[in-house]
Amino acid sequence: MKAGVSLGATGFALIAVCYGFARFAFGLFLPRINADLSLSSTLGGLIAGGSFLAYCVAIVLAAHLTERLGPRRVAAAAALVAGAGMTGIALAPSGLWLAPAVMLAGSSTGLSSPPLAAAVSRVVAPARQALTNTVINAGTSAGVILSGPAALLAGADWRLAFGLFAATALVLALAVVFSVPGRPGKASASADPRSLYRRLPVRLVAAAFLAGAGSAALWSFGGELVALRLDWDTGDAGLLWIAIGVAGVVGAVAGRWVDRFGIDRVHRVFLVMQAAGIVLVGAGWTTPALTLTGGALFGAAYITLTGIYLVWGVRVLPDRPASGLMVGFLTVAIGQTAGAPVFGFLMDRFPALLPVTLFAGVTVLGLFARAGKDMPGAADADARGAGLAEPQPPR
Repeated sequence: MKAGVSLGATGFALIAVCYGFARFAFGLFLPRINADLSLSSTLGGLIAGGSFLAYCVAIVLAAHLTERLGPRRVAAAAALVAGAGMTGIALAPSGLWLAPAVMLAGSSTGLSSPPLAAAVSRVVAPARQALTNTVINAGTSAGVILSGPAALLAGADWRLAFGLFAATALVLALAVVFSVPGRPGKASASADPRSLYRRLPVRLVAAAFLAGAGSAALWSFGGELVALRLDWDTGDAGLLWIAIGVAGVVGAVAGRWVDRFGIDRVHRVFLVMQAAGIVLVGAGWTTPALTLTGGALFGAAYITLTGIYLVWGVRVLPDRPASGLMVGFLTVAIGQTAGAPVFGFLMDRFPALLPVTLFAGVTVLGLFARAGKDMPGAADADARGAGLAEPQPPR
């Protein structure tokens, strides 16, 4: 129990730093960075998309390395890479320097999630694994919450903010060494790589791609949208990030909701919430109150959706939890990689309402992607949601 609590706390903090600081804080500071380094919205979108692309490569690599080297080394590498990338952002003199630094920082998120899923499968009792995984995943919210006040305090000095973020990541690498198990599990080390492709959950891939693509609207351009709609500066935009982060904490119990109501019921509700949040933040008729409400809806929805995809993937591949998590999270990031530059391109050429509406619509398309036969026990989970079966511990 003590080991599980220590792992949960460290995992929560690692996800907060890698996702909240190294990956998503870039969208918060993007307007100020654009002004200082003379970047266009299109170039900013390409850089943000590059961060997501680096994540895609890193999460595949992390799943592979975790199954061979064990969780500790890969998780520690995630913290160190986050620190190095954010140091590069803080020191960037131009867009040419900034782009690889953002990509390096973004890759830390891909490195962090698979080893934590593998560690949970080894340290935590089966009945508590879904909850522990989604609690760790909700660390994103904590990072987003903290990046908001950082923006308020730093104001125009985004370099100082990223410098502090980098220092936090380097300190966290030490905590990982003492709380994350070191050796790979026997089943994971001997897993056949080809089995992953034979068992690929197609519906999960479709749902995660659409949700990820839609989410790029706010993660990459939330700061620009509130600057355009409400004339907010970076410090004011920190309020949006706080709203996103605070509401995202509800995603910590996504595993419990899945156990009780089934994948499809929970999935549909939070897809609609994410789409509504995008519209409320980006619509021309928005107000400060509606913008913060939209941020809260988006934050709760995004963290819960990623928690759903985490549980879905791990249950599809219970013998390979790092790879199971990788499938859902990788596809979310591929959607973001595609979505960010497209949104930036549309922002440069059309009124903002067009890309906002399109990206909300892309999110809603995910309603057609259902768990079906992707996940073993999906029918039982839906029966439990209807009160027809007794709940069983997650596998």
